[in-house]
Amino acid sequence: MTTHGDRFDAIVIGCGQGGNPLAVALTRAGWRTVLVERVHVGGTCINEGCTPTKTMVASARVAYLARRGADYGVGTGPVTVDMTRVRQRKRDVVASFRAGTERGLQRAEGLELLAGNATLTGPDTVVVELRDGGRRVLQAGTIVLNAGCRPSTPPVAGLGAVNALDSTSIMELDAVPEHLLVLGGGYVGLEFGQMFRRFGARVTIIQRGSALLAREDPDVAEAVTAILREDGLEVLLDAETTLAAALPGGGVRLDVRVGGEVHALTGSHLLVAAGRRPNTDGLGLEAAGVMTDPRGYVKVDERLRTNVPGIYAIGDVNGGPAFTHISYDDYRILRANLLEGGSATTTGRLVPYTVFIDPQLGRVGLSETEAAASGRAVRVAKMPMTSVARALEVDESRGFMKALVDPVSGEVLGGAVLGLEGGELMAALEVAMMGHLPYTTLRDAVFAHPTLAESLNNLFAKL
Repeated sequence: MTTHGDRFDAIVIGCGQGGNPLAVALTRAGWRTVLVERVHVGGTCINEGCTPTKTMVASARVAYLARRGADYGVGTGPVTVDMTRVRQRKRDVVASFRAGTERGLQRAEGLELLAGNATLTGPDTVVVELRDGGRRVLQAGTIVLNAGCRPSTPPVAGLGAVNALDSTSIMELDAVPEHLLVLGGGYVGLEFGQMFRRFGARVTIIQRGSALLAREDPDVAEAVTAILREDGLEVLLDAETTLAAALPGGGVRLDVRVGGEVHALTGSHLLVAAGRRPNTDGLGLEAAGVMTDPRGYVKVDERLRTNVPGIYAIGDVNGGPAFTHISYDDYRILRANLLEGGSATTTGRLVPYTVFIDPQLGRVGLSETEAAASGRAVRVAKMPMTSVARALEVDESRGFMKALVDPVSGEVLGGAVLGLEGGELMAALEVAMMGHLPYTTLRDAVFAHPTLAESLNNLFAKL
């Protein structure tokens, strides 16, 4: 059955961390709004990304600390990991978060939520193939694309015939892998690699480039590599995977070229963590005239407008930084502009992020590499975590912190904290950046002792 010509003020495609609150805000402002979700409410963050992975990271950290009990004078005995219990805890947290999202949508009286696959057939028309059968034809003067991304598969011969895991399926394992091969040395690969090493697996990370975390400064990448190797992970750099094949008795073999020689690596499991791709194929963008870049991401301007009037793109699908908080800020920009007559833009916004390896890597603002590339003069304050009293007291002093400062104004331009609660310390630097404070304010501030925050006194004293 097809319903023709349902007219709305706004159609939001994708119930992620940007689309969900936007649909609610539009509805409460009196717009007749429909929200279309293909899989499940909450988007990647709640269902396959932040929430489940960080829940499992927490379990892995407990295993790590339990094995280190003797360092603190505490006897713990043999440490075992029950992956079915870890998995169930993850599922329970995801279900709780998803239920909370659903309750929020239900409270938005008048918002229509459709479960199905949406395709644009024109600049103001969307056809939805409903999950329970039938279809709806929707029309609106405002259409917001929040379709997200999914794991991508690198062009490795034989990879399609291998039973490989991705960042979603690996979280459904019911047993610890004997030997996990991780294809990719980015944020996802490192978080899962360290996690499963702590669960008890042997782990090998294969990185095609010359360093892990290719977007980070060399000193950060080198320190992260050293920490992972200290934790017992095997890290192969400048390693090109040329062939993947399933082993007769189960498992997988990868042919990897390192330094001109090809090595055959065998593992019980393979995680492919080599990037993500936008969910724009099948979205009907060509029919609507919406332009994409060569990788398939929707092109937008600083106000998140596509080239087609009335069509916007927010979140991961627009090719911006793929972080939940950026998707949420995209929502705030559209809310301000569509409902409040504002002129909000993405220009100049800070993009903080945290990589949830342990210790965490928190980053915000300008990096040394970026400063050098642009020819910008900066002063750099740097200090090892071994100089942080709180880190020493809890015996977690790996890593370092550094901040970049403008040599004229003294303002903080950026920072990286690889250390205990690095994301929280990074946030303190970000607040200073938002307030345009000179570094001397942090250097001379009175922070409670003994906290991690007081390390900012000593960090900026280095200048």
